[in-house]
Amino acid sequence: MSATSTPSLREQQHPLIRQLADAIESVWHRHLDLSPYPFPAELGYVEGRLEGEKLVIENRCYQTPQFRKLHLELARVGSNLDILHCVMFPRTNYALPMFGTDLVGGRGQISAAIADLSPLNADRTLSEAYRTALSALPNPEFSQARALPDWGDIFSDFCLFIRPGSAEEEQQFLSRVEGFLTVHCQQAIAAIAVTSEQETEILQAQRYYCTKQQQNDKTRRVLEKAFGVDWADYYMTTVLFDCA
Repeated sequence: MSATSTPSLREQQHPLIRQLADAIESVWHRHLDLSPYPFPAELGYVEGRLEGEKLVIENRCYQTPQFRKLHLELARVGSNLDILHCVMFPRTNYALPMFGTDLVGGRGQISAAIADLSPLNADRTLSEAYRTALSALPNPEFSQARALPDWGDIFSDFCLFIRPGSAEEEQQFLSRVEGFLTVHCQQAIAAIAVTSEQETEILQAQRYYCTKQQQNDKTRRVLEKAFGVDWADYYMTTVLFDCA
């Protein structure tokens, strides 16, 4: 199953998470030829307990001719923690970067907002076409930039990692991510298949990206506390960051 049939968790979450989830799916439907992704039915909606609070995870997945998997995850712990996580995994026969965005909110405030188009090549640089298109987007200033993690060499020069300081900055972040997504979909539609040699390089870069993301200790600790070490490792390596 790709999408859940129950009302989306986003209706209970921070408004920016709801708006971004809606915007992501809107851009996908507008530009891409979506079909269901063969996602394990038991992982579409998951419930657990974390330090006495109910933990709910909702996953929606699609695929397209250009993308092996489009993954949108929403999670909520009690009424104090809201999470949005999204990654677009390109098929390895297209030279496309990896789009990813995350929002983390607690007690009515977004504490972390990140978005990037991460290069998938040996020198980890975006193509000239991407750089030109992204440079043409509005680029607002944000008051509270955040430092990337130690394993963050996978991110591009365009990576945005902030703590929104106001409702205006929240909307600016939303617009920036919509811009990233639109550029990405347009570039994907225009992309042509690469040679087998290039595909090998792309596959290696995707594996490197996933290996780095699997080092996110914060995500792993939450999953381990709620579901146990084995389940957390399974979820990190087969749902969140599975390699082609």
